[in-house]
Amino acid sequence: MKDQIALVDDDQNILTSVSIALEDEGFDVRTYSDGEKGLEGITGNVPDLAVLDIKMPRMDGLELITKLRESVDIPVIFLTSKDDEVDEMLGLRLGADDYIKKPFSQKLLIERIRAVLRRAKLRKELAETALVNREENNKKSSEIERGDLVLDLDRHFCDWKGARVNLTVTEFLLIKELAIRPGVVKSRNQLIDQAYGENIYIDDRTIDSHIKRLRKKFKKVDDQFDAIETLYGVGYRFKTNE
Repeated sequence: MKDQIALVDDDQNILTSVSIALEDEGFDVRTYSDGEKGLEGITGNVPDLAVLDIKMPRMDGLELITKLRESVDIPVIFLTSKDDEVDEMLGLRLGADDYIKKPFSQKLLIERIRAVLRRAKLRKELAETALVNREENNKKSSEIERGDLVLDLDRHFCDWKGARVNLTVTEFLLIKELAIRPGVVKSRNQLIDQAYGENIYIDDRTIDSHIKRLRKKFKKVDDQFDAIETLYGVGYRFKTNE
């Protein structure tokens, strides 16, 4: 089955030339000419990876990835202009997996896409293997309970005060790592290792973005939620009233 790539850029020349190059390499490509169309198309038919331009009218790439991360957990590669170092940093902090500067080599972009897809598939396979092993060992559904928080580790369900909180795989791994030992501070590097693995480089500010989205999702079901504490310059910890 072909990997599906969503390409979002307001430059029609890039949409045409890159989509042809990707299709020649065996990818299934869907193109969108602005951020709003990209958001509608990607959330309506989730691809395996999205390539987003940063500078676009109506909705730029930074706003687009912010909205996507609320509901979709897919790899994202940014296309940036030559001097957009600030945008590159913001993009990585918002959860982008990689970026490539314009003008770019299509061959380089294709290799970056393949590398990011490999990492994403590896994480998925590891999660699926762990689930199969638990089922084969006929284990009961295991849970972590910390005050008002309940995590179902087998089904990746998260409840807060009895209400379901819908989390991505990465967000679930982060809250689990914090909740396992309440009160113990976890550094950004420790959380990166838990969420992405030790052999993958991720900007540590990406964790800050994940934590921000976690808090936002918990506050949707409880506007008084404050169980994830920030220790500036150190990391994060989970607190309970137990």
